[in-house]
Amino acid sequence: MQQIGTTAQPEPVVVQAYPFTVSVIIPAYNEAHGIAQVIERVRAVLPDAEIVVVDDCSQDDTASVAHAAGARVIRHPVNRGNGAAVKTGIRRARGDVVLLMDADGQMDPRYIPDLLGGIAAGYDMVVGARTRETQGDSIFRRWGNRALDALGSYLVETEVRDLTSGYRAMRRDVIMEFINLLPNRYSYPTTSTLALLKAGYHVGYVPVTGQRRQGGRSGQKLLRNGIRFGLIILRIVSLFAPLRVYFPVAISMQGLALLSFLISFFITDPFRFHIPNSAMGLFVGSIIVFMFGLNAEQVAALRFQRPLRSNEEE
Repeated sequence: MQQIGTTAQPEPVVVQAYPFTVSVIIPAYNEAHGIAQVIERVRAVLPDAEIVVVDDCSQDDTASVAHAAGARVIRHPVNRGNGAAVKTGIRRARGDVVLLMDADGQMDPRYIPDLLGGIAAGYDMVVGARTRETQGDSIFRRWGNRALDALGSYLVETEVRDLTSGYRAMRRDVIMEFINLLPNRYSYPTTSTLALLKAGYHVGYVPVTGQRRQGGRSGQKLLRNGIRFGLIILRIVSLFAPLRVYFPVAISMQGLALLSFLISFFITDPFRFHIPNSAMGLFVGSIIVFMFGLNAEQVAALRFQRPLRSNEEE
């Protein structure tokens, strides 16, 4: 894990030039009340960037308001979810780098130079990591995000900060390698972060302070999306590092098999060398689980066999 910014308080807006073109992708659903202000603030920082608003079949005037504010608008004919809108924006973007942010005003555009500065420095993805105090609008959500960060850090064997932050910049050609893995609803930040980390790409973090939502209601549900985040993490690890899941399961089964034998030897059938069916089943099952995980690990390794990009060193 690399932290590439130390911005504690946003500085006055400074327009910078970058050695790449930028597309800002803003998924939106019923955000007519604030989308124009978000676009204006982004345009003040990135006057030459392409701003793409993907309207996920809003029931209000989000599309027309965004178009009037100067954004390129892509509209879904049916509501497909936040992740689907992000994927549409990435696929249709024209820039070398895509910068993702929400339409609800919680992401301060003044941090954009830090995010894009990290990309210019050589990172493939730069995440706007919110402070602990602003990593959710309730204590339960903050605790849930911290638990996800801890679980994600264990699974990818490196520290992960703010796994659910949607405020990030990334090289478009890199994220296109994993776009089919991104879910159509929420949790695309979780999937993209873990996918790039396990594939060996460079991911950096910039500390940001989250803002209060500017009207509207969040579509996030704590319990439902918490379970979904956990399942997505396990799915990604199964795709990129299966042994991080299967090996602990195999070891646990071995321990239970030994416990079953010891209970039989010392308690239920004292000092008779009798192997219970449960112990035998757990022991054989642990071997099967481990071998399956080992085979899955070899298959997953094939995903990383890719040609070097022109800016990568041998």
